[in-house]
Amino acid sequence: MASPSRFLPPGFDPTRPVAIIAGKGRYPALLAEAARARGAQVRLVSFEEETDPALIASFAPSEHRAVPVGKLGVLLESLQALGASGAVMAGQVTPRKLFSGMIPDLKLIALMASLKERNAETIFGGISAEIEKVGTRMLDARVFLDDHLATKGCMTGWTSGVSAEELAFGTRMAREMARLDVGQAVVTAKGTVIAVEAFEGTDNMLRRCAQTGGKEMLLTKASKHAQDWRFDVPCFGLKTLESMAEGGVKKAALETDGVILIDKPAVVARAKELGIELLGFSLS
Repeated sequence: MASPSRFLPPGFDPTRPVAIIAGKGRYPALLAEAARARGAQVRLVSFEEETDPALIASFAPSEHRAVPVGKLGVLLESLQALGASGAVMAGQVTPRKLFSGMIPDLKLIALMASLKERNAETIFGGISAEIEKVGTRMLDARVFLDDHLATKGCMTGWTSGVSAEELAFGTRMAREMARLDVGQAVVTAKGTVIAVEAFEGTDNMLRRCAQTGGKEMLLTKASKHAQDWRFDVPCFGLKTLESMAEGGVKKAALETDGVILIDKPAVVARAKELGIELLGFSLS
């Protein structure tokens, strides 16, 4: 039987339930739709006050568990109760909750105390390790989204207006920022770095670009040199396009197979309406 996704690990039984650990935004819903369309059995672990109620409503009560943010023990118990053979992290948690308003349980406190550095890679890596200890395999965040990834070439037209020189510079800067765990996106123009994504996120960075007066600006999104594809995978959606338009950024270079377009047909159509060019590039 053919695999429902090229991002499923070898030997993984595609007939076993896969749980989506869902935060905010469209990404978790898109993942659920794509997984169901490919014949997967999907379960949902939602975060209270974070996950879209419409997504929760699309699951039967027996297929869903709600977890308060910060309760790692409850999350692990929920995955076991749902019989999840695999799990995917999708969507975000409101950033300020990571610093205030969250009451972690002892399981999460112990995990955080064991980390020498606290960034997306170490925190989510530690959580993933705890999840796998209870028998649920953490899956590539691109699983089932094969049709929603950046593809090589100009995705919004026949030709690209991005020169080889500006693409090379933007890619080098984006990769370096990702390597330093600063962010996975930069805006460049004529050999100058205009803006760098940090904790504020891509959208806020893009809106700041309007203040710089930069011309011919290019947004570049790329994965890390040693990307852990189970989490923190770069995403690009309709909100990103609107932020680009607001910031005066008219071109985006997205790594082929490395950036998830959150509903690719809708993103490409809206980019054309806004006159924004989307270019897929390969690092190989």
